[in-house]
Amino acid sequence: MKKSLQLQAELSAEFGTCVFDVTLDCEDGAPVGGEAEHAALVTELALGAPAGARVAARVHPVDHPHFDADVAQIAGQAGQRLCHLMVPKVESVADVGRAVAALDAAGATMLPLHVLIESPAAVHRAFDIAAHPRVASLSFGLMDFVSAHGGAIPASAMTLAGQFSHPHVLRAKIEMAAACHAHGKVPSHNVVTEFKDLPALQNAVRQAASTLGYTRMWSIHPDQIRPIVTAFSPAEAEIDTAVAIIEAAAAADWAPVQHEGRLHDRASYRYYWQVIERAHHTGRALPEMVRGWFLA
Repeated sequence: MKKSLQLQAELSAEFGTCVFDVTLDCEDGAPVGGEAEHAALVTELALGAPAGARVAARVHPVDHPHFDADVAQIAGQAGQRLCHLMVPKVESVADVGRAVAALDAAGATMLPLHVLIESPAAVHRAFDIAAHPRVASLSFGLMDFVSAHGGAIPASAMTLAGQFSHPHVLRAKIEMAAACHAHGKVPSHNVVTEFKDLPALQNAVRQAASTLGYTRMWSIHPDQIRPIVTAFSPAEAEIDTAVAIIEAAAAADWAPVQHEGRLHDRASYRYYWQVIERAHHTGRALPEMVRGWFLA
């Protein structure tokens, strides 16, 4: 966890913005019997993170004996330093309500929730879960999703290639991303466990982003962070086009304009503004005037 926070600080200095979140893990990171001590460590690290750091915490599921203690400790003491709280194995809107009640009881009434969708039933309810006002993001949990099928889906569906070809996994990913976009929430793609094959990882990120509609992705190893950020960043030519169109639109008071023989109006302006936002959030170089738009 300390190494992740250090890497975040280094890349923030390099890119001029914080390009990834660090999620301090209590679910799989805490040893059995040492849950309270681990939650105290997560709280300490969150409180000690530098200004501008984006630090989150993943607690135990809402039906776990240590869920309430996790939230009371971490959100109660460090809620003001967290960018969100992640809750795994969310099955329904009722689970979200349970998490919100715990957050509110801890005094973290404005802290957003990120939830993990990890079962067929959760995928079925993804639209309702994404609609909850405290939910900011849904993440897909590939390995738990496959395991939840009781052997009906082979282990190959958890591999880098299989997770983009198995029909049940592919359908679940698309449904979850669609639920997020329907309610203006962030769809976050699962980890890729083959962390040494970086070209294959970049190809997976491109598929997640350009084919399935995901806008964020989890890393499982520090070496994956740069390839993920790069793959989610717009290409330089795409940034140049977006800047030219938005500058022309602003100069025309958002009336229709033409660019390279094509007509653009407010429908396409939304898309190209989102390209500029992605460039900004991934630390890409932008013209000084454009950078000023994010300071207004």
